[in-house]
Amino acid sequence: MQPQLSVIVPTFNEVQNIGELYGRISKVLHDIAWEMVVVDDDSSDGTADAALALARAGEPVRVIRRIGRRGLSSAVIEGMLSSAADFFAVIDADLQHDEALLPQMLETLRQGDTDIVIGTRYAGAGSVGDWSAARVRMSRLATVLAQKVTGARISDPMSGFFAIRREPLERTVRHLSGEGYKILLDIFASSPVPLRHAELPYTFRQRLHGESKLDAAVLSQYGLLLFDKTVGRFIPPRLIFFSIVGAIGVFVHYAAFALLFFAGGVSFLVAQTGATITAMTGNYVLNNQLTYRDARRKGWKFVTGLLAFYLVCSIGLLGNVGIASYAFSLEYQWWLAAFAGIVVGTVWNFAASSIFVWKQRRL
Repeated sequence: MQPQLSVIVPTFNEVQNIGELYGRISKVLHDIAWEMVVVDDDSSDGTADAALALARAGEPVRVIRRIGRRGLSSAVIEGMLSSAADFFAVIDADLQHDEALLPQMLETLRQGDTDIVIGTRYAGAGSVGDWSAARVRMSRLATVLAQKVTGARISDPMSGFFAIRREPLERTVRHLSGEGYKILLDIFASSPVPLRHAELPYTFRQRLHGESKLDAAVLSQYGLLLFDKTVGRFIPPRLIFFSIVGAIGVFVHYAAFALLFFAGGVSFLVAQTGATITAMTGNYVLNNQLTYRDARRKGWKFVTGLLAFYLVCSIGLLGNVGIASYAFSLEYQWWLAAFAGIVVGTVWNFAASSIFVWKQRRL
């Protein structure tokens, strides 16, 4: 039987939760034709195997295993596009969302006058549970920024718990960036027409098993999405992050140089070489963790990527010096000539490393 509702569950190392989540959802959707689509980003703990075991036992579960790529938003998009259902729900595997709302979400969509139903923590009886004051403030700030970008009156645009009809998804999907971890924000900011929405309050629960995915890198991906939906049509958001990392690298370079030259007493050439290698290594590590988190290199690939980054940046350095020298020979002001070299070097480093180091087709 074709499912009416596909429940999309993006996962990464959630083996202890996936069976419990399926059991909870099956209880509330027992009289509905539904399926659970687990989109797993190559978990190392056996999450995909646990989901496959459910499927082999005859349960309405499908598994999409993604090798070599990662990201919650893109996982949700792939899960939705793999389904023939008319309605989709998105829920995290960490058991913090209230699955009891799923039947009401579906019924609201069936009535036909709503495109998307959002589980909200910030309206009605909704609550963030026992979050710390610092996390509440951070979430509120992120919410305000998201509301500015979407222009929609949504109390919880950062929610990862919602349901959507197929028609508005099909209308929007080609405009989605797929960046970061906030797919709801992406959908509202990308839709060519305003989305009719409803909100259902719920209380955000504590995680029972596993570790939270919230860290500085996740926050950087949120910033990447905001950049993409504001200035992305003019400047690639990754280029902005790449440039910020490059600016940090300048300070690292001077600090390393001072340590080697003044404190270490080595020659200028040795100090400059050491500082350059230190700065390039730092830039690579930061870009691998932040700018290209969804394609970050690990293990032996981390080492080969570092060597490729050295090569790319060496070529960029030659371009930087060459353009700056040429501009200066044409009697441009020294600072303008230097700036021209920096721009050329940065753009080359960004474009070349995106393609040859992190294998990105989309800059």
